[in-house]
Amino acid sequence: MAGADAPPAPEIHTFGCRLNIAESEAIARRMEAAGLTDAVVVNTCAVTTEATRQARQAIRRIGRERPGARVVVTGCAAQVEPDAFAAMPEVAHLVGNEEKLEAETWTRLARPDAPRRLLSDVMQARTARAPDAAPPRGRTRAFVQVQTGCDHRCTFCVIPFGRGNSRSVPLPVVIETVRAQVEAGALEVVLTGVDLTSWGGDLDGAPRLGALVKAILAAVPDLPRLRLSSIDSVEVDPDLVEAIATEPRLMPHLHLSLQAGDDLILKRMKRRHSRADAIRLCAELRAARPEIVFGADVIAGFPTETEAMFARSLDLVAECGLTHLHVFPYSPRPGTPAARMPPVPGPVVKERARRLREAGEAALAAHLAAEVGARRLVLTERGGVGRTETFALVRFPQAPQPGRLVETTIAASDGRALLAAQ
Repeated sequence: MAGADAPPAPEIHTFGCRLNIAESEAIARRMEAAGLTDAVVVNTCAVTTEATRQARQAIRRIGRERPGARVVVTGCAAQVEPDAFAAMPEVAHLVGNEEKLEAETWTRLARPDAPRRLLSDVMQARTARAPDAAPPRGRTRAFVQVQTGCDHRCTFCVIPFGRGNSRSVPLPVVIETVRAQVEAGALEVVLTGVDLTSWGGDLDGAPRLGALVKAILAAVPDLPRLRLSSIDSVEVDPDLVEAIATEPRLMPHLHLSLQAGDDLILKRMKRRHSRADAIRLCAELRAARPEIVFGADVIAGFPTETEAMFARSLDLVAECGLTHLHVFPYSPRPGTPAARMPPVPGPVVKERARRLREAGEAALAAHLAAEVGARRLVLTERGGVGRTETFALVRFPQAPQPGRLVETTIAASDGRALLAAQ
C-alpha cells in the first residue's frame, strides 16, 4: 500500500479504443518514473468528429477548472490535427503517437526546457513497440497490444494517418508479455490492435492471427481467459475459426467491424467484405461454437445512403444475430473521400442511428432474457459487477471481491444486464 506522502497518480483522460486505454496505463507508468505527476494528459481519439470534439471539450474544461494546469495532448486526434490542438491556449505540449510510449519523451517533458511539440511523421514508422508487461491497475483484465496501424483506406476513416501503416509485435514478445500478465494475476487477457486481424502480415512468414491465438494458449496454459478486441470479418483465417471451435479458453465473443449491411454502401466505404460475407461468417462461427455472441460497429447515415440501403443495415442485426451493437452516426472527417460524397441530412442520420440503437437494445435484451436460470462463470470487477464469457454484464446483490472467477446462477435480467442470484 502506498504511503501517506506518496505522489499522486498521474491524471490521464482517455478517449476512444481499448488500445488507447492500454497506452494510457503505459503513459502513467512512464510519467511516474520521470517524476512528471503534475501534468494532465489528454489521450485523444480521431475515429469520429464527435470523439475529437469531446477531447477539445475536456481540454477546455481542464483549463477552466484548473487554470495554469500543464496539459499534454496526445493520441490520434493530436497526431492528425496537431496545428489545431497547438492553437488551443490550454495546451502546453503535443506528443505524437510514436513518442507517447517512449520513456525519454516524459523525461524531457519533466525538464524546465521541455519542447512544445514531440511529434514525428507516424507514416514513417516501421516497427511496433513491445507492449508493457506491467499488470493492469485497478482492472481485472489486461490489454495486450499486438499490432498497430492500418494498411487499408476506408473512405470515412483517418485512423491510418494517426497510427501509420500496419506493424505487428513478434510472436515471442507477445507470449512473454501475456505470460508476465498471468504471473502478475491477470485472469483475462484481451489482444488489441488498430487492425487486429492484420497481425503478422509484416513479419517473417506472414503468420495470421489464428496462429498467434493458438500459440498463446499453448505456451501459457495458466491463462484462464483470452479475448479478442474488434476484428475485421474478412480477415478471419482458418486457424482462428478452428481455435474458436476447439479452445474453451478463447472467449466466445467477437466484435466485428461490419459498418454497413448494404453492398453499394460497403463499396463506397471501400470495405473488403459484402453483406453475404458477413452473414456467412457469423453462421460459420455459430456452427463451430453455438454459444458465441457477436457485437458489431455499424455506421448510420453514410453519404448516399437511402432508406432502402439503411434497411439492409438494420436487417443485419437479425441476419447476423448481433447482440452488442456500437452505432456511429456518420460524421465527415475533413480530407477523407467520404466527406466529398453527397451527405445524408443530419436529422435523418440521427433518426437512423436511433433506430439502429433500438434494434441493438432489443437484441441484447432478448439475449439476456435467454440467460436467466443458467449457470455462468463471471470475472468479477469493482463495483459489484462482472462479465460472463460472452461479455454480458452481471450485477451482484452483494459485491464480491474483484478479480475472481465466480460461478453463479443468473436470477433475472433488467434488459441491459444480468442479475446474479443471492
